[in-house]
Amino acid sequence: MRIFNDVAELKAAKGEHLGYTDWREITQERVNGFADATDDHQWIHVDVDRAKEGPFGSTIAHGYLSLALIPSLAGELYRVDGLKMGINYGLNKVRFIRPIPVGSQIRAGAEIADVKGTPSGTLATVRVVIEVAGVDKPACIAETLSLLVPDF
Repeated sequence: MRIFNDVAELKAAKGEHLGYTDWREITQERVNGFADATDDHQWIHVDVDRAKEGPFGSTIAHGYLSLALIPSLAGELYRVDGLKMGINYGLNKVRFIRPIPVGSQIRAGAEIADVKGTPSGTLATVRVVIEVAGVDKPACIAETLSLLVPDF
């Protein structure tokens, strides 16, 4: 894990790749829980028997589940100290390039794309790529925005 002492150190690391998280399994229980939390019970996510005959050969994770995991995944890669708080500010670009079959192992890599001051704090743009073990193309690429507010 890369630890930045403050936003100035983060800004100096613009363009730096932060490495990769550990692999983690996407289980049917996690997918079902996400379906319950979001009321998205589409069969390709939750109906194991029907999905075997579907276009992906198994159930797949929701695309938005991969996005929801980004804060946890990024937390394995870096931390900025000296903050009052850091909040999710949004996303610039998101692409779901390939599905994540249930039972797959995923990991994330991240790169600091930009860091700039705003009247509300420092806005960090981090490019996160979610990979599926054994697959060449990533599952998801997202530019995340975090508003970092210094501790006064």
